[in-house]
Amino acid sequence: MDDIDRASEREAELLADALRDQELRAGLKGKTAADSAASCSDCGQDIPQERRIAVPGCQLCVTCRTRLEKKAGQQNNRGAMRKN
Repeated sequence: MDDIDRASEREAELLADALRDQELRAGLKGKTAADSAASCSDCGQDIPQERRIAVPGCQLCVTCRTRLEKKAGQQNNRGAMRKN
């Protein structure tokens, strides 16, 4: 095994670790598409099957989730600016 093979293996290990950690942080461990809502709990629009598979346990459509994350980011930025 040469350096490139070892580097590729290490990169795969790091990616697997990062994905596992994200799954734990997001509370997705053990969830399946069946745990996802068929419609958004905020706006009521259908949540596509592809999203329910990609984000097991999701309760919001992409639009509402994006809006929620932007709002949270803006609130975090305001708090950071007050500290400065």
